[in-house]
Amino acid sequence: KRLKNSFFRMSDISLIDSHCHLIFENFEEDLDEVVDRWRSKGVKKLLHACVELAEIPKIKFISNRYSEVFYSVGLHPLDAKKWNSSSKSILQEAINEDNRIVAIGELGLDLFKNQDLEIQMQALIPQMELAFESHLPVIIHCRDASREMIDLCKDLSIKKKCPKGVLHCWSGTAEEMQEFLELGFYISFSGIVTFSKAYDTHESAKLVPSDKYLIETDSPFLAPVPFRGKRNEPSYVENVAKAIATIRSTSFQTVADESSKNAEELFKFDLVK
Repeated sequence: KRLKNSFFRMSDISLIDSHCHLIFENFEEDLDEVVDRWRSKGVKKLLHACVELAEIPKIKFISNRYSEVFYSVGLHPLDAKKWNSSSKSILQEAINEDNRIVAIGELGLDLFKNQDLEIQMQALIPQMELAFESHLPVIIHCRDASREMIDLCKDLSIKKKCPKGVLHCWSGTAEEMQEFLELGFYISFSGIVTFSKAYDTHESAKLVPSDKYLIETDSPFLAPVPFRGKRNEPSYVENVAKAIATIRSTSFQTVADESSKNAEELFKFDLVK
């Protein structure tokens, strides 16, 4: 009887992996098995993030193949040099052709690996404009660039042209998080939240409002404990949710429910036909 009740409770769990990458060669040989595993863990929806325009056809193919996979289109800041005069129109065309595109990104700033702020801005600003014009949220990659990203978003907000969105794979401070929250953004936690020395991320996960956080894997990167160092995959979003539940002194079910509701609110999956 206990086993039956336990199974029933697990079957009620519904998770959303709000940021993953599945087109990399890491998944070429066993993607169907990866899909079976995320379904067995109650992952009902996933958002496949895009890092460069050349990926769009491959991501679209996976989204068509697996009905729970939605996706974004955009250019990562570390690929900013690939932005050109036709990039915005290519993204707009992709949006027009497929309503399973629910966000723009992964866009943003990365001053940890590259200091070319001006070049990154030249790719970032048009994408932020496109998101606002298309009524789509943005998925923001922000590493060692919170001040610059906050200042840009404040400027857009003053002009009433700042899109909604999420800071993905959060690793900043609670103070930085608060500034993004005040601008209306969501905060997404990855496997980093399971790392024992990720003190800033733990503090942010503890303090973030219940209606402003998402969970993600960022597969195949940043596998959570106890899989750290191995290939990450969407089924491991369960470990992220459980870690946040511990940090927030609440239940796994609560984190699953809250994060899924927030992802639905931001990305509007249910409006996709």
